[in-house]
Amino acid sequence: MTGKDIVAEEPPKPRWLNRDVFGFGLTSLLSDASHEMATAVLPAFLASMGAPAAALGLIEGVSDGLSSFTKLWAGWFSDKSGVRKPLVAVGYALTTASQAAFAIVGTWPQLLLGRSVGWIGRGMRGPVRDAMMADVIAPENYGKAFGFERAMDTAGAVVGPFIAFLFLARAGFRGLFWISVIPGSLAILSILFLVRSRKTVPGSSKPFLGRMNELPRRFKFYLGAIFLFGLGDFAHTLLILRVTEVLRPTMGSVGAASVAVLGYTFHNVLNAGSSYGFGYLGDRTNKVRLLAFGYFLAAATFSGFLLNGNHVGGILPLFIFSGVYVGIEEVLEKAVAAEFLPADIRGLGFGALATANGLGDLFSSSLAGFLWTVVSPAAAFSFSLIFSLCGGFLMIFLVY
Repeated sequence: MTGKDIVAEEPPKPRWLNRDVFGFGLTSLLSDASHEMATAVLPAFLASMGAPAAALGLIEGVSDGLSSFTKLWAGWFSDKSGVRKPLVAVGYALTTASQAAFAIVGTWPQLLLGRSVGWIGRGMRGPVRDAMMADVIAPENYGKAFGFERAMDTAGAVVGPFIAFLFLARAGFRGLFWISVIPGSLAILSILFLVRSRKTVPGSSKPFLGRMNELPRRFKFYLGAIFLFGLGDFAHTLLILRVTEVLRPTMGSVGAASVAVLGYTFHNVLNAGSSYGFGYLGDRTNKVRLLAFGYFLAAATFSGFLLNGNHVGGILPLFIFSGVYVGIEEVLEKAVAAEFLPADIRGLGFGALATANGLGDLFSSSLAGFLWTVVSPAAAFSFSLIFSLCGGFLMIFLVY
């Protein structure tokens, strides 16, 4: 050596915003724009059929429940077989096909069937996509990467309702459902041509229950906290319904639906804005504690609905602000799971996470719709408040 010592340079760390993460983000944006166009007008479309609030709760609950069980199977199958990208592509295709089905249904049970098929597609793609993402990013960047994907997803949830707001009066409900097929089809192309198919070594040949027993103990407590919170976190289409109900006497059905859709757009703007921000913050602080904060924020939001449930001046801002806690929970639940799960069981773990969420959605949306119809909207919000607090406290005392 002559003079200076030679110091070996560390290899550069892989970028977290790589082609695959961007591809998943763009796919999520397009797909969410597609199905949120339909979701935004779904309550008003059902009302035009004469369906009660209980029907909306049943549609959302059953669809989410079927989606969740499919996620559990898809995650386990992808770990066992090593097959990931084809499952994701088929899942996006089924969701897009269900949007076209909405345009031709004549009764709410038929709509339930179409929604269920679409949400089975969501179940096939969700945990497998998350496992693929976790495989191509470093652990210290989980928050940012999942935050980016969620932000893109929610950007689609902003674009979709806004398109619905622009075209609803001209195209009508059924015409809008046909329009929603366009971004859904582009999402399929995005997953096929942007996301690379990586070789995954097939995992253990143990049966399903045997692999479930291998999930870490702390992760199982984590799933319990998520399930309790999910029991109170009913589908936000019921919040759209509440805003519509309050506005209908003065604005009529179409006018009330249009304002509710616009409010849902701003709700999703805050969701998108908080997703990446809290994911970034989670990479620098404690993700579990930050997630518990999101659960308590949800409880505070439900309290606001309980106290101001009959006044649009109170519930519309709360409806918009509720996008913040959704952004926190959606990003950090996945980022924490990625930290807790070994790589060889990651697909099943993400499937179990989705199932815990979906079972909560199944019971919460169905029960909230029932309480809403039989008792009052205040009873539904009280139910949500109690379980949101339970989920937050369990997250603090048993997981953190």
